[in-house]
Amino acid sequence: MLKHPPISSKLPVMMHGADYNPDQWLHDPKVLEEDIRLMKLAGCNVMSVGIFAWAALEPEEGKFNFEWLDRVLDRLYENGIYFWLATPSGARPAWMSYKYPEVLRVGPNRVRNLHGHRHNHCYSSPVYREKTRIMNTKLAERYSKHPGILGWHVSNEYGGECHCDYCQEGFREWLKKKYGTLDALNHAWWTPFWSHTYTDWSQIESPSPHGENAVHGHNLDWRRYVTDRTIDFCKHEIAPLKAINPDLPVTTNMMEVIPFDGLDYRKFADILDVISWDAYPTWHDAESDKKEAVKFAFNHDLFRTIKGKPFLLMESTPSLTNWQPVSKLKRPGMHKLSSLQAVAHGSDSVQYFQWRKSRGSSEKFHGAVVDHVGHEHTRVFRDVAELGETLANMKEIVGTSTPAEVAVLFDWDNRWAINDAQGPRNMGIHYERTVLEHYAALWQYGVPVDIIGIEDDISKYKVISAPMLYMCSEETGRKLEQFVENGGTLVGTYWSGVVDETDLCHLGGFPGPLRRTLGIWAEEIEGLYPHDKNGLVMNEGNRLGLTGVYETHEICELAHAETAQVLGVYEGDFYAGCPALTVNELGKGRAYYMATRLKSDFLDAFYRKVVDEAGVKRVLNADLPEGVTAQVRTDGERDYVFVMNFSGAEQRVKLDGSDYADFETGQSAGEELLLNVNGIKILVRPSRYSG
Repeated sequence: MLKHPPISSKLPVMMHGADYNPDQWLHDPKVLEEDIRLMKLAGCNVMSVGIFAWAALEPEEGKFNFEWLDRVLDRLYENGIYFWLATPSGARPAWMSYKYPEVLRVGPNRVRNLHGHRHNHCYSSPVYREKTRIMNTKLAERYSKHPGILGWHVSNEYGGECHCDYCQEGFREWLKKKYGTLDALNHAWWTPFWSHTYTDWSQIESPSPHGENAVHGHNLDWRRYVTDRTIDFCKHEIAPLKAINPDLPVTTNMMEVIPFDGLDYRKFADILDVISWDAYPTWHDAESDKKEAVKFAFNHDLFRTIKGKPFLLMESTPSLTNWQPVSKLKRPGMHKLSSLQAVAHGSDSVQYFQWRKSRGSSEKFHGAVVDHVGHEHTRVFRDVAELGETLANMKEIVGTSTPAEVAVLFDWDNRWAINDAQGPRNMGIHYERTVLEHYAALWQYGVPVDIIGIEDDISKYKVISAPMLYMCSEETGRKLEQFVENGGTLVGTYWSGVVDETDLCHLGGFPGPLRRTLGIWAEEIEGLYPHDKNGLVMNEGNRLGLTGVYETHEICELAHAETAQVLGVYEGDFYAGCPALTVNELGKGRAYYMATRLKSDFLDAFYRKVVDEAGVKRVLNADLPEGVTAQVRTDGERDYVFVMNFSGAEQRVKLDGSDYADFETGQSAGEELLLNVNGIKILVRPSRYSG
């Protein structure tokens, strides 16, 4: 499907708005009316309301006050502004913490927290679950038929874990369901090591800094349990909302997956109608913003891929944050560029945290549309209003798809296992950075990419890049083998096929289930010190047509080519001349293998050859300057091409045809684009894709 229905039929346009916290301003009724005037001036059509409003909605146990929220929602709707209504479970009122201390989390050190912060509550607590059910039921009863509601914004940035008695018992029940017997669990966790064998379920506790924390299967299962427990609580929140009006969509705002690794977000796909997330890049910390642009493009692609359709950018900042190491202002043009980057990768909204700056507390200096000065005569407000005009004309792009023929495999279980393993380079195995480096080569070449997990359908792709697939089950191995046999191209690397799904090493030679697919046997692996270097020497006449020597660093795997063809060898050390780059023909497809970590010069050249060899469509068949990329959304009749300049300098791009029009002006785009610093051009052409 190349065109999806809009997220809400009530507002079938690009959503533009912010988190709105009127509960902070109840002492001054004039603020609401001024906010509405400014919202209309900025071209905002949606607000997320009530995210942290529990204390204002239920100031005392059982005493509810919804009248203020009635006024806010009615006034918004009367002025053409719709809303996502939040459930306020992200932070509970003080009266609850002190009357029912069991709602507070217990840390890994087994000490219960004091009241404070956000998400400092136990997802297993019967009291907290009951209080949440009551609140959500009352909200749904009162507002689910309101003409201005678009859907439910459930909680806020779920995260963290609890180690209380409720959660310990829940973990044990989760393990019983998974393994059935202690014998099976002891085998999966390899507990005979260090005499850690369990003889009763009651002996099992969550990992702790002053207890068990060195059994990798145990650590992995705890992380899986935390995700499942969080999802269970999210389902508990959703149930009363759907019971009263099942037609309203639900979402919960997620966080940047690099660095946040606490929850496997893909598992939320089945319970959420819409995926949304919060993006806070640290722009302008280098001469070029390419590195940061790559990271956030990767995130956008991942969140789009979770449900295979447009997502919402639920939070971003129109200026700066106040919690990053350096709070840098957005340079001219960056607000539009970074916002439309999200749209280019599949967002049908641009929303901010927050609408009006708080006067006090920890985020009083966090960027917002309306500053403490309180009026529209600011640079930030002008940037927001300008973007609002652009978004207002993008209705036809709403619901369009990203036609990716390439996927990068990035799986949470694999990530958790790699980062917990004690292996070749404990000073930094750099899994996430490595994945981004492989993705960056595709980004620079202007290739649309999906970010997939091991459970996703892979049959539709022409190329799959799977860096460091350390955790690879027999089932995953068969799946990738079949993909290659059917004509796909797989790119694999060192430190792949090492352990199974319970974190037990494969026996019989690495890369385990990938050995036949890659056509190699990996005998040893070593980590390099930062000052160590080696090189990949390309063999003369290799099928990729690459020549010369490419620097390698950090990781070198010593492998033997079995059925694979050697494309390049190590330059130095005692393994000079050993295979460093191979390709294996299998069925109708092929599998490449990098035995060593390589830098961007090689990855850029390599992926260009692989993409072209596989017949993958690029967005533009044109030379893209360093730091400039192209992304496409399509409805099958028209392609909307976003050409974005993150290079930090003015750039020119020659187009690959004369059938392009400038989306914003309607005029012919000509033969060459001029991109200003932080510049973006949106082009329209007849579609080169079909359903």
